[in-house]
Amino acid sequence: MKKVLFILVIMTLATSAFAQKAERNDSIPKNNWGAKLKESNFHLCLDLQTKYIWRGMEMMTENSAPVLFPGIIYTNKGFYVYVLGGYSINGKWSCITYGTNYTYKWFTVGVNDYYYPTTTSPIDQYFNYKPRETGHLLEAVVTIAPEKVPLYLMVSNFFYGADRYTVTDSDGNSKVKQAYSTYAELGTYYDFLNAHRLSLALGAAFNKSCYNGYQKGFSICNIELKYTYNLAIKDFTLPLSAMFIYNPVCNKAHVNFQASFAF
Repeated sequence: MKKVLFILVIMTLATSAFAQKAERNDSIPKNNWGAKLKESNFHLCLDLQTKYIWRGMEMMTENSAPVLFPGIIYTNKGFYVYVLGGYSINGKWSCITYGTNYTYKWFTVGVNDYYYPTTTSPIDQYFNYKPRETGHLLEAVVTIAPEKVPLYLMVSNFFYGADRYTVTDSDGNSKVKQAYSTYAELGTYYDFLNAHRLSLALGAAFNKSCYNGYQKGFSICNIELKYTYNLAIKDFTLPLSAMFIYNPVCNKAHVNFQASFAF
């Protein structure tokens, strides 16, 4: 009799515990796939630039117009994955970039893919990655940014794709060479209250590359002085930046404005 009572008590406790656990599980909000609702790791961004200047290069020398950069970002424990579009408001220029990187403390390593779709035809060759035909530019990037020192160093190399130029020998024979354009940028910054920041960057190409028209070896190609003002709107912060950019290779200067929306 005692054994029966003991078994009944155990069964009652187990049933009660199971019911409580089921009740707790039922109270956890779930999405339409039955998974637990949680904060999203996805984010949206939108940049507006009055003129697209990238690493000292003027990306639109004709029919220049302001450019919009919409993007989707995924972040998780140091990993960063993104896809970014670029479109001039006059429809004369476009770009699609996607990539990923991983950050551990002060060290970041990443890979990017740049592609410039045609703006004059509905037909394109986005998935053409053939060595001598592709319009993609694949880039490896390493960034060192010490946490307690206001300096950073970024080194980039286009290791595959449309980074090519033609060489003609003394006999008039032409040959297409992969440039492996290499760029390094050293920067520093000075912070103010409310996260406003003044920054200075110096960029250089290390070989005949897209940064110097495939005409020179080592060359300083980008000097940029930028001030970023973080506009606070209730619980939202909108970074606004103005920058003076000088490219010694082209002996050309620009003043640019940028607004960066992030959600």
